[in-house]
Amino acid sequence: MNDSESPLPPADDDAADDPATEYALPLVIRLERSAPPTRTDAMETAARAVLGLLADPRTTEETGEWHKRVLLWEERAIRKVVRRARGAEWRRASALPGLTATGSPAQPPPGTGGPGTPEEHAPAQVRVFPPVPVGAWPKDLARLQVSGTDFEDPQPPPPPATGTPVLWLNPTLEMTAGKAMAQAGHAAQLAWWALDHRAREEWATTGFPLAVRSAHGAAQWAALTGGRLPVVRDAGFTEVSPGSCTAAAEHPAFR
Repeated sequence: MNDSESPLPPADDDAADDPATEYALPLVIRLERSAPPTRTDAMETAARAVLGLLADPRTTEETGEWHKRVLLWEERAIRKVVRRARGAEWRRASALPGLTATGSPAQPPPGTGGPGTPEEHAPAQVRVFPPVPVGAWPKDLARLQVSGTDFEDPQPPPPPATGTPVLWLNPTLEMTAGKAMAQAGHAAQLAWWALDHRAREEWATTGFPLAVRSAHGAAQWAALTGGRLPVVRDAGFTEVSPGSCTAAAEHPAFR
């Protein structure tokens, strides 16, 4: 992951101490017109970006510059907001303190690959920033659009490799790619919280391998949400009803 060495703007101590202050974790996906990412790559990259921030020393160490903000955000909610950027917008966002996760190149459908393929997909690039008060976003993030973060997979993703942590999405809910990216980030965070120190270190040192997939129907979804695994229950700010179960996190350490 790439990060920025620019200093974090000073926190508003009054806002931080006010229990009514709500925080959100900004996620920005690079969305160029010529080569958008695939949906699955965007969701997986968003999840790895969130994990990268949670594992970063600036978050984990008590003297870290992000430590206090992340604690406040975790205590009050783990709201995530996905926005999109391209060109100069992306360059300005990349100059702000944060981490950028990069996904994998899309594989063209069988028989359509090679030079000149009409529809090309770039690896997803998602930048995550330390939490900010909901009403006080940095201007270079506040001006970015939330709408339009919707894109598709050119073909169904393959089954996850054996032993890979999987973030399962509710197959009965329709969500835009941006919304699904936030849910994948939530599920990754719940998985991180549920792991012990050793399992966290192992996951981090291997680069947070994971897969995001839709559950295969109601029966599998019922099994996933039956109490054994961490489950995301959405606050219902956008797209789904409050309390909806949107995602479940399955990790080999939970077996």
